[in-house]
Parts: sequence; C-alpha cells; structure tokens
Amino acid sequence: MPDSGHELSRPLIEMRNIAKSFGGIQALKGVDLDIHAGEVHVLLGENGAGKSTLMKVLSGIFAPTSGDITIGDETHTRLTPGQAAQAGISIIYQELSIIDELSALENLFVGNLPVKRTLLLTKIDWAQMRERAKSILAKLKININLDRRAGDLPIAHKQILEIAKALMGNVKVLVMDEPTSSLTRVEIESLLQLVNQLRQEGMAILFISHKFDEVRQIGDRFTVLKDGSSNGTGMIGDYTNDELVQMMVGRALIHNYTNPALDDLSPVVLKVSNVSSATNDRVRDVSFEVRDGEVFGFAGLIGSGRTELMECLFGADKRSSGKIELNGRDITPSSPSQALKNGMALITENRRKTGFFQNFTILENIIISKRVKDAPLGGMGAVVNRRDDRRLAEIERKKLAVKSSSVDQMVTELSGGNQQKVIVAKWMATEPDLIIFDEPTRGIDVGAKAEIYAIIRQLALQGKAIIVVSSELAEVLGVCDRIAVYRDGGIATIVDGHSATEETLLSHAIGGAAA
Repeated sequence: MPDSGHELSRPLIEMRNIAKSFGGIQALKGVDLDIHAGEVHVLLGENGAGKSTLMKVLSGIFAPTSGDITIGDETHTRLTPGQAAQAGISIIYQELSIIDELSALENLFVGNLPVKRTLLLTKIDWAQMRERAKSILAKLKININLDRRAGDLPIAHKQILEIAKALMGNVKVLVMDEPTSSLTRVEIESLLQLVNQLRQEGMAILFISHKFDEVRQIGDRFTVLKDGSSNGTGMIGDYTNDELVQMMVGRALIHNYTNPALDDLSPVVLKVSNVSSATNDRVRDVSFEVRDGEVFGFAGLIGSGRTELMECLFGADKRSSGKIELNGRDITPSSPSQALKNGMALITENRRKTGFFQNFTILENIIISKRVKDAPLGGMGAVVNRRDDRRLAEIERKKLAVKSSSVDQMVTELSGGNQQKVIVAKWMATEPDLIIFDEPTRGIDVGAKAEIYAIIRQLALQGKAIIVVSSELAEVLGVCDRIAVYRDGGIATIVDGHSATEETLLSHAIGGAAA
C-alpha cells in the first residue's frame, strides 16, 4: 500500500450532497466525494450502488437532481461534458468504446485528430499522431501494432488503448472503472506502476475496483457507496478487507464455496476425451472428468487457450478429434444449437457482446434460448405461449434474485451483477446438465460475486456438471474442487482445489513446476 501519511491539499473536485433520480427511482441520495491532487481515491460499492451514476454526473452525462460540484473556485449545480473535459476530467469506462473497424492509431485520436494546414490544404498530421501514440504507449510500457485493426486486438490491448486515449489530453482527474478486468498479471503490474507514477506527478485518480489486492497496492483513501448513499470514507490502511466488505454489502461473506465432502468415489458426470481443435493449436488432445457435485476449474494465463477449449466443447469451434460424454451419453456437438439441445450451456466471458441481447428485456433474454432448444427447426417453428414465457421468466428471476422493477425492464438498465444473473437465468431455463462459466464474475462486485458463487455451488449439488474458467486465482481456489492448469493448448496438471495455493497454480501456468 502507498504511503498515506501525506497531508492532503485542497480537493481538485468536491461533490456535495449529490442526488439523482430516474422517475421514481433514486439512484443517488446525498453523496459526498472529494478528489485530491496526488492521491488515488478508491470508490467501492456493489454494482447498483450508484458508482456509474456518480461517474456520469462527474463527466456531465447526467445532471444531478440536487447538489453541487466545485472545481477549483467555481461551483456548479451541474457540469456539461464540455465543462468536465475542459476541467481535465477524463473517464475510462469498463465497457470499451474502441471502434473495431479503425486502426489502433486512429482509435487513439477519434474526435481529436491533429492536422497540418497549408495555404491550400488541411491534412491529418499522421506523423504527429504516431509520435504521440508511441510516447504514451512507451509510458504504459506496452507494445501495440498501431497499424493493426483494433477489432483484431486482444481485449487486454483494447483496454490499454482506452487508457492511452484518456491520457492524450491535459488530464487532471482520471477516473478508472475496473481498468484491470481483462489484463494479465504483468499488464496489471505495469498499469498500477503507471497509476503510481501519475499520482506522483500530481494527478488525482478515482479508481474503481473490486480487487482488494489492487486497492491496497495503489489506493490512499476510499469512499463506499451503498444503495445510492455514502456509507463511509477513510484511509484504506485503517480498515481490513472484511470491514470494507461489510460496509459495501451490509453483511460478512463466506469465503469458500468448495465441497469438502467430495471424494474419488463420486460418479463421473462429464467425460471429455482427446478433444482437439481443427482451427487452432490452443486445444490439443484435452481430456478430463467432472464428478457429481464437483465444480471443476480451469486456471491459466490469458491466451493459453482456455476460452478456445470451451468454445470447442460447445461446438462453436470445429473439432478435429475428441468425444464428450454426459452421464454416459455421447453429446459431442457440431454446433452451438446442437450443444444447447444436448443439454449444454456456455456463459461466455464477454457478457455484453455474446451473453445477452442488449435491445431485449429481461423476459425476452431469459426465454430466447429455451425457444431455440424447443424449436424443431433449429430456432424456427417454436410454439410461442406468452403466458408460459412470462411465468418462466418470473420464476427464474426470483430464483436468482435479479434486482429489477419487473421482467419487462431492459437488461441494459441493470447492474453488471444482475446482468450476469439474467444470463445464468437464460441458460437455467433450458434445464442444462453441463454448465460452463467462462470468467463468471468479471467486472462485478464482491456481493454479486458471492451470489454467483453460491449459485454455482447449488447447481453442482443438484448433480449438474460445472466448469469454471477464471483468470482470478483466488476465485478458482475459492469455488473449485479440482483445478486444471491450462498451458500452451493443453492441461499441464490437475490439482486439488482444497490444498492448492495461488503460487502453485501460477508456477504450473508459467511452466515453472513439473506437471
């Protein structure tokens, strides 16, 4: 944790008694927040606590219902986006805004292209763009091909582009919303070093994260939001993680969701034999088994091929060999629709892109996969019973405790944790026997994580085969009974989740231990 003994200067920004209502729903209720130069202020809270709304008030997207925002010597009842930008406020949102069709270089200068003017022409100054881009990427200690199409970059590099773009201007206050959610450990360390460097240069940083190791490594002070209200502020070093969690969620959390009663005599539910991909070398001759009541985890470095393996198992990627058996029945799919009909479910790592339909309601999202499964023609010809659809959606919504006004609410209006619950509900409506969770808690808060973990364990106890893929080592250790460490397109080893450590998993993932 950084030295927090320094005396704080006058705040660069003071937000006082900020309230915001949407119709009859009060999203913010008298929130106070100070952001000082030369400090990292961590904003904590469950998804739905009001963090995103507060950020949008600060950036001028939302006008507060009441309250004041003071920047320097000027006090405003609201900010416009232009005023916020002029004041040096820059926000990096969790959901990436990278334009896939543009190059990495072009993305860095969208809306802010430098130009060269002559008597006759005004031209884009490509040389200046490239020079500035290389400078900021060198500061970030990352190497990205600036001419590459952004859509072809890995998620981690897209996140780096977002950060680089934010730092292009004259930034005084940098707001970072879960900036490390898609980064490797090396990239995270590089980013946190940069944050520390920016703090030492006098920048004010509002850092939103659910990862307490990051919070303690980089944060000075914190503010907790709960149900739209300020629920505490202080120096991070003065509070334990459990105390912070209780401020966020109002209760203590159970830290381990594994099944200690599981043994080798439990019947095999899922058997995967010699699966290889026909399209890439990240899935080669993979075999493993999942037992009744077991949560089977996959750990490994980003890019090792875990997601590709899950896509191969689900029929989204063509196999060159291999067999998948569920309860002794061959269910090896050749397509996702066949996987669905065979009782498989895949909860993908990118919920906004492939997890749900953004223009659909909760009801429509929950029932769509069941309609595809029930349809005789691969999604066409299903008999629609709207009353049954609504009843099913209500049952799944209540079962998973989705916080919403009704099943008719748009899924994009929900917090990240509740969006993830809707995705789980969508698959539960199909009554699957095998459920694959790929990064199930990415970008959601600790309270929602605990609820997702409890759901995963309950499904395993119902006799379903559960696979969990996660880049958070603490997560796989806390929820998985056995863990396969995936490296270079195959399983390096399988370890007992009850006795393994983060060091053990990381050592196998990087090839530093014997398999």
